[in-house]
Amino acid sequence: MTKTPPASSSDMGVNRIDTLLRIVVDKKASDLHLAVGSPPIVRVDGDLQRLKWRTLTEEEYESLIGPIAPEKPFKDWQDTGDADFAYAMGKIARFRVNLFRQEHGSGAVLRMIPPKVLSIEELGLPAVVASVARVPRGLVLVTGPTGSGKSTTLAALLDWINRTRASHIVTIEDPVEFLHVPQKSLISHRELGFDTPTFAAALKAALREDPDVVLVGELRDLETMSMALQAAETGLLVFATLHTNSASKAVDRLIDSFPADEQEQMRTVLAEVLKAVVAQVILKKKGGGRVPAFEVLRGSSALSNSIREGKTSMISTLIQTGRLSGMIAMDQYLADLVVAAIVDTDDALEKALDKDQFKALVEKRKTAVARPTAPAAAG
Repeated sequence: MTKTPPASSSDMGVNRIDTLLRIVVDKKASDLHLAVGSPPIVRVDGDLQRLKWRTLTEEEYESLIGPIAPEKPFKDWQDTGDADFAYAMGKIARFRVNLFRQEHGSGAVLRMIPPKVLSIEELGLPAVVASVARVPRGLVLVTGPTGSGKSTTLAALLDWINRTRASHIVTIEDPVEFLHVPQKSLISHRELGFDTPTFAAALKAALREDPDVVLVGELRDLETMSMALQAAETGLLVFATLHTNSASKAVDRLIDSFPADEQEQMRTVLAEVLKAVVAQVILKKKGGGRVPAFEVLRGSSALSNSIREGKTSMISTLIQTGRLSGMIAMDQYLADLVVAAIVDTDDALEKALDKDQFKALVEKRKTAVARPTAPAAAG
């Protein structure tokens, strides 16, 4: 059983930091930043905002963090300068907490996790992304920069499986973020530092735990990548995350992580097991809020051949021409958001993978929308 880090047992704000976290909730912020030498700062719709609060001292920092930090992560932070854990503020919200050292002393970032797992329908995930949950086996990668919503998307995909399949789902995270309530599926949450020492060790153990689905919080190192591929080879459905901004770069990142003399073998394995890659970024929404943009690559014989033969430069073309097969390119998705007046052109251009192609797509779509319809013939 996962030993979830201690949390306030009611919604009354029994820990001092809850006062600040309530501001995060009220402002619908994504993060709270604490740094000795600065007042607290929150991130709202991607922008940092200083709170009207006194400058934090080392003593006040520890009075805020000390009561909510589990013993082991707090000691790790004292010993190494870095630590991660999760904190639940009653039933109001959960936060992923990172502790670190910085130039002026101690620092922390608390990222808000929705209080409940949001479904595919509640998130409004497009059909091309939602369909990835139906993959029966193999490797599914969800990629994107930090803060792009990868964990939220993964949680929604797992929620769909939980509601529709009788599966054993094992999650391996650092820390556990979304707590799934078993429905049709049995769910085992495992947390680094509490339930297992490493991702690789937990993956190795998972193969003996009769799972159907395994979620790996992050493919951080070579051993974890190797174990994830091995698990997918055995017929399990393996979800994992990487920090890349496109599907083709995710494939290259995996292959390039292995020593040169192993890469050909890994290409062969990846060609067989890779079933989908979802890359996502997040943008400011016109009128406030934020909206994700996606790129989706689906498994096919053409994809397998491209990976096996080391022709990953062809993957972008496969995505651009694969809309009927459930794929969409990032630049196509961004152009659709611009034409629908959901995001500003400049914000989308900043995220575009091929700036010139993106501009051409926007112009083509705007021209198509503006083209007048021919009048009906008189009857």
